[in-house]
Amino acid sequence: MSVLTKKTITRAPCECAPRHKPSFIKRALSALAKDDSGLALTEFAFIAPIFLSMGLMGSETAYYTITHMQVSQIAMQVADNASRVGESDVLTSKKVFESDINGSLIGAEKAGDVFDLFDHGRVIISSLQRNSDDGQWIAWQRCRGAYRHTSSYGVQGAGASGTSFPGMGDPDSRITASAGTAVMFVEVAFEYQALTPFDWLDGEVITYTAAFNVRDNRDLTQIYQTNPASGVARCNTFSADRA
Repeated sequence: MSVLTKKTITRAPCECAPRHKPSFIKRALSALAKDDSGLALTEFAFIAPIFLSMGLMGSETAYYTITHMQVSQIAMQVADNASRVGESDVLTSKKVFESDINGSLIGAEKAGDVFDLFDHGRVIISSLQRNSDDGQWIAWQRCRGAYRHTSSYGVQGAGASGTSFPGMGDPDSRITASAGTAVMFVEVAFEYQALTPFDWLDGEVITYTAAFNVRDNRDLTQIYQTNPASGVARCNTFSADRA
């Protein structure tokens, strides 16, 4: 007869290191790696400065273009006004007074208030006439503005005699006066002031000219003075103040 004997097997204790649960930091990093809920915000944070810079540069370019247009319009306005001013008299030629010229410059001041024309620029009005030798002559010149700029086409007295003075304006399109009349030649120079921190255009000098023939029979002998006397916008004075 066979007898079954029950044997008990006991295992030796495991000497391997105990297993630990992942630390809090590891679990947090793992969860963060799988979380894409803030992806759009992160992308915006990288892209926003680029779009902001492009917008500012576009605004600066647009403002620079608008300033060009405004300076050009002011040159035309002043030349047009200067060609019309004067005291009318049916018996004599129209006389121009210093106050008339000052009024034309005040008009430029109002038009250029938005960008401080006379603080950073200068307006020069010249009366181009014929001299006694039938040559071109700058009979008088009036200026206003703090920006240190002299006329690029001649100063008062240029061409007083002889015929060597060619007139005013660019060489390929000279402006000349006809006998018995005058041309109001205006030059406006403005040192551009940047609108945004992108100032690569800051300090650029914008210059425009305009010319209008006088509209009436004008007394060309001089600029008359009122009583009491008006200020004189002399070209050796560099100031934004009114004469």
